[in-house]
Amino acid sequence: DEATGERKRFSSAILPPWCRKSPKISEVLPLLYLHGLSSGDFVPALEQFLGSSAGLSPATVTRLTQQWQADHAAFMDRDLAEVDYVYVWADGIHLNVRLEEAKACVLVLIGVRADGSKELVALQDGYRESGESWADLLRDCARRGMRAPVLAVGDGALGFWKALAEVFPDTREQRCWVHKTANVLDSLPKSAQPGAKKAIQDIYNAEDRDHAEAAVTTFAQLYGAKFPKAVKKITDDQEQLLAFYDFPAEHWIHLRTTNPIESTFATVRLRTKVTRGAGSRTAALAMVFKLVESAQQRWRAVNAPHLVALVRAGARFERGRLVERPEAVAA
Repeated sequence: DEATGERKRFSSAILPPWCRKSPKISEVLPLLYLHGLSSGDFVPALEQFLGSSAGLSPATVTRLTQQWQADHAAFMDRDLAEVDYVYVWADGIHLNVRLEEAKACVLVLIGVRADGSKELVALQDGYRESGESWADLLRDCARRGMRAPVLAVGDGALGFWKALAEVFPDTREQRCWVHKTANVLDSLPKSAQPGAKKAIQDIYNAEDRDHAEAAVTTFAQLYGAKFPKAVKKITDDQEQLLAFYDFPAEHWIHLRTTNPIESTFATVRLRTKVTRGAGSRTAALAMVFKLVESAQQRWRAVNAPHLVALVRAGARFERGRLVERPEAVAA
């Protein structure tokens, strides 16, 4: 105090009290909790770092976890009638967190809205290969007003496809090329894998569907005699593997793999790797939801986002380009 010379409690003139808590703390707490840090460890672990133990008591952390569970429950019960997901990616992600059974995983749907932005659609536990688990998820989305996506992208091993045909039969299917490539290479000897990988890349990197189909034929000619099972993995799913060629060329890089899910959960996997369990099943899902919700803020829109609305409107694309007046071309 300038007048009395006594010590005063510091008070920032720049940062008012209501905004001194960094919003990133809301990311740090679920991260640390998933890493196995118990609620009683937060004060000694973070007090020196944050300069205060305020808001870090076990009771506060417990209330936070309860709030995260409530947030996840509200998210999974929200109205989807006002949201339009034109594309969706689906995958079942195995994480080292406590679910009801060892083989259970986190079923994830990420969608692209009509404005081109990516958004988490749904996240719940289930079984990756179970059609019924996926059907429960998709039926719930439909019940809440979700429209049928134009295209769904996922691994061919998912039970998702059976469920999709039941709940959204008009949605087209696109198999993930990353999963397919790994599956094909696993059925080949190591000596043949480098060449086969290059031949597979020639298929999904082709300039259009015609060239991709020619690359499939070349792959079959090169490897069909010695490795018919490997070739069959591609030729049996050829239509579903090449579906992305019927959409805007700017979107091909997004639609041929489930990378939007894989890249997000690569980080979540690292953060959950060392935990022995995050408490209850609902707590575990809430933690994962919070981490994905945080990551979602950094997702970028798809390339040429204005074309997504045209896809929903039923516009035709040939060789990746919009066919504006097919009747004029015919004339």
